Amino acid sequence: MPQMTQRNRKLIGALLCVASIVVWSSLATSIYLAFPPGLPWYLLIIYFVIAGMGWVFPAGLIIRWMAKPDVEA
Repeated sequence: MPQMTQRNRKLIGALLCVASIVVWSSLATSIYLAFPPGLPWYLLIIYFVIAGMGWVFPAGLIIRWMAKPDVEA
């Protein structure tokens, strides 16, 4: 079975990064909308910092996979 080239991994990885950000932002928005109204601003800031940084870990895994060098046959 032929190995996937780095060029193909980059294309697939770019699409996966965009899709993961869309899914993550939809999930974060759904969680935010479930919050009770009237929460203090400092709790909302904490939530938004955590939710805003949450996409970094999955994107890092995707980028690490994309950056793998091609296997020489």
